[in-house]
Amino acid sequence: MTVFIILGLLFLALFVVVPLVEKHGKRHSPEELQKITRWIWPLVGIMLVLQLIRMAFF
Repeated sequence: MTVFIILGLLFLALFVVVPLVEKHGKRHSPEELQKITRWIWPLVGIMLVLQLIRMAFF
């Protein structure tokens, strides 16, 4: 039962925080977004490899 309460509070916080961040967050230029997105796939790949190593050895 406690898990459902925690999940409910997390979803409630998510529905409150996301609109606030979208409303008051910093706007990024297309150049900044391109810089950020260039790093996403390599970081995802590194995380997948690390998780595979962790699952295999620990």
